Amino acid sequence: MIAFVSGKVAGAGPDGAVIDVGGVGLSVQCTPATLAGLRVGDQAHVPTSLIVREDSLTLYGFADDDERAIFELLQTASGVGPRLALAMLAVHPPNALRRAVATEDVTALTKVPGIGKKGAQRIVLELKDRLGAPTDDLGAPLPVARAVPWRDQVHAGLTNLGWTGKDADAAVDAVAAEIDGQETPDLATLLKLAMRRLSR
Repeated sequence: MIAFVSGKVAGAGPDGAVIDVGGVGLSVQCTPATLAGLRVGDQAHVPTSLIVREDSLTLYGFADDDERAIFELLQTASGVGPRLALAMLAVHPPNALRRAVATEDVTALTKVPGIGKKGAQRIVLELKDRLGAPTDDLGAPLPVARAVPWRDQVHAGLTNLGWTGKDADAAVDAVAAEIDGQETPDLATLLKLAMRRLSR
């Protein structure tokens, strides 16, 4: 296990960086957010996870130890390999993933390319008690709201009425933003709000 690499950033590309460690250039796959903090010529300390395959050794790099820990935990879910785990962290930071799993927010998880509804449900089921509760910037646990099943129900209602999945996603997101912080209306009202958005 290579826990971290420290050295000068020798190169950076769209999906990874090269860190010069004692004259050896180590290629490290990273999320866009991690890459944003690495500048060619600067010294860097990058927590890493080494994935060993029959035909390859791939080093994945992270902004901090928490991101690395989430990356490794994500792969304990069936169907989640290192590339998909990295894609999940590219779309959602660790706390957002914790919140999505804790609140069973399937919609948030399906925003990751390569994760469908069934895959998201499986991830929630398998990781619910493993990722831990989301925390604030000081590390204190944040209150977790219960799941909002209305999103899936409204989405299904809209697609059954003939709207595309993409339009339904946009309408559901718009309604969620509209009622944020308020008591959730009944399903019929939510569906009407979504349909009003789509008819504009």
